[in-house]
Amino acid sequence: MDTSEFWTIIDAARSASAPDGPFAEALVDELAARTKDDILRYQERFDDVHDAVYRWDMWAAAYLIGGGCSDDSFTDFRAGLIALGRDWYEKAAARPDSLAEHPAVIAAAEVHRDEALFYEEVNYAASEAFKRVTGDEEDFYEAWDAYRATRDSSGRGSEDMGEDFDFDDPDEMRSRLPQLAALYLRDTP
Repeated sequence: MDTSEFWTIIDAARSASAPDGPFAEALVDELAARTKDDILRYQERFDDVHDAVYRWDMWAAAYLIGGGCSDDSFTDFRAGLIALGRDWYEKAAARPDSLAEHPAVIAAAEVHRDEALFYEEVNYAASEAFKRVTGDEEDFYEAWDAYRATRDSSGRGSEDMGEDFDFDDPDEMRSRLPQLAALYLRDTP
């Protein structure tokens, strides 16, 4: 599955879900209508897109938006970023601070909510769809392990995360992510 087809699936699920509705359910529906091989190829591309934003600057954005951000939460944040669709994903991948312009981020900041863009269920859409197709959740993990064994994994997991910096230093965060810091660090000197 190429990147364009991946984003077509994401867009179809976005179109099928209500404005504030369960995108993850629509994504599972979209994937469950495809073949098992398509679901595995989707998961491969999901992992590629998900891993591409495994960077310190993106983690810092998640840290500000989430009022902190553990490893698990950063996984959910990147899934939520994918759920926004290709345009927002690419915009944020190029400049994480641009997330300060997203309506959900702005709305969450105004009411001091910290769950904007964190979407755990999106991480498991392929396994849920596979379960619907086969009737057994373990079938996905067995098929996924077999599928990955046939793929070239050289270069995976060796991404450069960029420069690490102190997320708890308000001045550093204001310097690196000025728009997000303006939304989320209003009460700190």
